[in-house]
Amino acid sequence: MLLTISTTHEPATDLGFLLHKNPARSQSQDLAFGQAHMFYPEAAEDRCTFALLLDLNPVELVRGGEKGGGGLLDQYVNDRPYAASSFLSVAIARCLRTALGGRCEALPELAARAIPLEAMVTPLPVRAEPELVTRLFAPLGYDIAVEPVPLDAARPEWGASAYVTLRLKAECRLADLLNHLYVLIPVLDLKKHYFIQGEEIEKLIDKGGEWLRAHPDRELIARRYLKRKRSLANQAIARLEEADGIALDEEDDADAETVLAADPDAVPEAPKNVAEEALEKPLRLHEQRLNAVTQVLKASGAHRVVDLGCGSGKLLKRLMAERQFTEILGLDISLVDLEKAARRLRLERLSERDRARITLAQGALTYRDRRIEGFDAAALVEVIEHIDLDRLDSVERVVFAYAKPELVVITTPNREFNAKFEGMKPGEMRHADHRFEWSRAEFAAWAERVAAEFAYAVRIEPVGETDAEFGPPSQMAVFERGRT
Repeated sequence: MLLTISTTHEPATDLGFLLHKNPARSQSQDLAFGQAHMFYPEAAEDRCTFALLLDLNPVELVRGGEKGGGGLLDQYVNDRPYAASSFLSVAIARCLRTALGGRCEALPELAARAIPLEAMVTPLPVRAEPELVTRLFAPLGYDIAVEPVPLDAARPEWGASAYVTLRLKAECRLADLLNHLYVLIPVLDLKKHYFIQGEEIEKLIDKGGEWLRAHPDRELIARRYLKRKRSLANQAIARLEEADGIALDEEDDADAETVLAADPDAVPEAPKNVAEEALEKPLRLHEQRLNAVTQVLKASGAHRVVDLGCGSGKLLKRLMAERQFTEILGLDISLVDLEKAARRLRLERLSERDRARITLAQGALTYRDRRIEGFDAAALVEVIEHIDLDRLDSVERVVFAYAKPELVVITTPNREFNAKFEGMKPGEMRHADHRFEWSRAEFAAWAERVAAEFAYAVRIEPVGETDAEFGPPSQMAVFERGRT
């Protein structure tokens, strides 16, 4: 299999600096499945081309051994020695690691710039889906040429094979081109040579970045990249949706600033959680909260779940990915957030069966609402701290006395951990809309009082890595009815 990358940026030989490969000599690198040969077929001031050629030994791939890596294939007769596949993606990651990461110490400004680039990959398997090439690469801004590879050039009557030569042309960063190829070549081939597990999600999110979040076929890409392993694909899609939700929140903040600039007396909508999410993002705390709540709900055996204060639907998206939950209700006071949730869930594109599982409704938690009664479980994720303390008792009655699900899961920030956040002043809260933030002792005291008053048992669990002095960044109370 062969990958070439060309540029007409002048001096074109700067491509050698970007790739960390000297145009004046060829190089070879041993890989677990064969050898990668790197060389420059042309290297002039006006045009430079780099080539990555993989030489795979199918016998060693089946038998294993020093180069076979323990037996990566189970058939001697296969197309792996020549078809562009996950082997090529691994070679890109191993041989062009620095360029893939967008780093170049010699020419950092050039690495950050868009330059004219052309790439050629051959032969690329497309099976019965040649149109998929265009679907994957066109939204990324490439001019695309797909040339069928004949079964036998001397026998044109035999027709075309299931392989093509792909040519891409664009003005873009070299790192972007490499990341696109790294992710999308296995998506086209759908035959990864290694076992797919959870760490593949991290690779997809890391290499996909912003371009994958914005891609119209991101769900298709995630599913095919993860070899259609549904549970892993659902997790990856949920991660992409979370990033999408943060972007939507940032757009809303910008809109609010525009309104206030035009009319200083205008009253913006309730502030969003963007500042809090940005503060907690390095810890991936929001994701950890959603994971923790989802796991508790799954372990409880609940089938009917209500998300109280569902916001833009990040938890709802995760719940929809689990077939265990047959009825899901999302309740929020903000119509704007409910509209976001509808977009995140893609309600209009759901099958009739899935659409029947999910309902979105507007409502306040301080008033009794019969729509939330009779559910197996309820979740309030980072909700109670947005409620005035003198109204919190109303929420307690609505949730624990009237709705009274078998299980209630509540998360809230741990105020003590704020000392760990860089730039936070003493006494400052994580979000301007927070009415309070409790210490671990304060949250435990409140949870124990509520449990005793409404005949629930309660346990407190940490969310996030626990600091020896300040405790976890977030805290979760799990209430179970009738187990006092």
